[in-house]
Amino acid sequence: MTSKVDEALGYEQARDELIEVVRRLEAGGTTLEESLALWERGEELAKVCRRWLEGARARLDAALAEEESEGGDGDGGHDSE
Repeated sequence: MTSKVDEALGYEQARDELIEVVRRLEAGGTTLEESLALWERGEELAKVCRRWLEGARARLDAALAEEESEGGDGDGGHDSE
């Protein structure tokens, strides 16, 4: 479960912290307990990043759908794919 602090993290903050977690795990030298805690933190940070990216995708899809419904693509709103 993601905490309220994690939910307040911006994408870049979560990504940067996730990068640091991965670096620490790859470097080794941590106890099993520390490694597990880092892994769990990394999983939570990955969820935060995924939510941000899914939200961005939804916004882009909505903007594209709105543009198509307004006929902004020049072909009467039909997708040429």
